[in-house]
Amino acid sequence: MNHTRTWTDVYGSACASFEGRAGGHTWLVAAPPELARPVPDALSALDGKGRVHLLVHEGLTPLQAAVRDLNPRGVLIVAPQALASGPAVRVGARAVTDAQGVDYAEGGDFPEWTGALGGGGSGPCPAASAVASLGIPVAVTSPDTVQAALEAWMDATPHGR
Repeated sequence: MNHTRTWTDVYGSACASFEGRAGGHTWLVAAPPELARPVPDALSALDGKGRVHLLVHEGLTPLQAAVRDLNPRGVLIVAPQALASGPAVRVGARAVTDAQGVDYAEGGDFPEWTGALGGGGSGPCPAASAVASLGIPVAVTSPDTVQAALEAWMDATPHGR
């Protein structure tokens, strides 16, 4: 896919857009800053149709805002290890002021989730739970398997790749 645009969202999260061949779906890949370094190269090497948005975020509010804004076909969460499912989680309430001075509240209860791809173990992943709370399919992979995981998901999706 071709990297077409980079910007910063209202929460100070780094965002990038990658476009493939015509058709396909819109996907969101979300990574915390400490795991994001290999992701742009993986998305550039991706062979597929549609568009992939990368969100490098801290906290759940920027992630949920991006999901609501994009309404993607699915969200691939980058975590230390791949997970197939996870329990409900409670994220403690806190007030956040981002780098641009925007104040917002974080926290809440988020549901258990089952990944769209399977594979991996089971464990808590607040980002996956937050996406599941919005009714969007989610999968959790490690930084070194982003390309393979997204290509597998596209292959399993009608008109996906």
